[in-house]
Amino acid sequence: MGLLPVQLRFASGNTSDDYITRQAWLSASLSCCPLHPKGGCSFARHGTYRRVKPAGTLILRWYCPQGHCTFSLLPDHLAARFPGTLDEIEQVVATVDQAKSLEAAADFLRPDCVSLISAVRWTRRRVSLVRTVFTLLAGMFPSVFQGCALTVADFRLRLDCTTVLVQARHLAHDTLSTLPRPLGFIPPRPGGGG
Repeated sequence: MGLLPVQLRFASGNTSDDYITRQAWLSASLSCCPLHPKGGCSFARHGTYRRVKPAGTLILRWYCPQGHCTFSLLPDHLAARFPGTLDEIEQVVATVDQAKSLEAAADFLRPDCVSLISAVRWTRRRVSLVRTVFTLLAGMFPSVFQGCALTVADFRLRLDCTTVLVQARHLAHDTLSTLPRPLGFIPPRPGGGG
């Protein structure tokens, strides 16, 4: 058996603020254990864990003692295996798309950074992740993205939305276990690779 994603999609339909205000994690549910879909294990809720950003965000977990594995339901607005929200990451990439250079965008986005080098590194990491996701989505959904540039503006136009990454999580819901962070839930490679 291959690696099983331990993060699963929670289609809460909430923004970050709504999710926190309404404590939407309390309504999250898993109908069965991902390891034992026919039952027979002692699958049960296993508390919550706190996300640093946005402050006040809790994620509900379940535990399968027979499989020695926990599972969590990640709401659509949160980035997977990356801090913050999908919208925050998308805004970074949209800023880079419209800037005269990556360095100019990084300087604008991270004026508080110790150095421009660290700001560029922070920005480049987000841009690289999103460009990879856009490339994969364009290949998975050629009828939607044929001829589309790998920019936030083009993807917003094609999906007729203002939040591409959140909309893309809806679009690719059946394949999230094969997509990388921050959109999908593909587990990290053994040995710590991302």
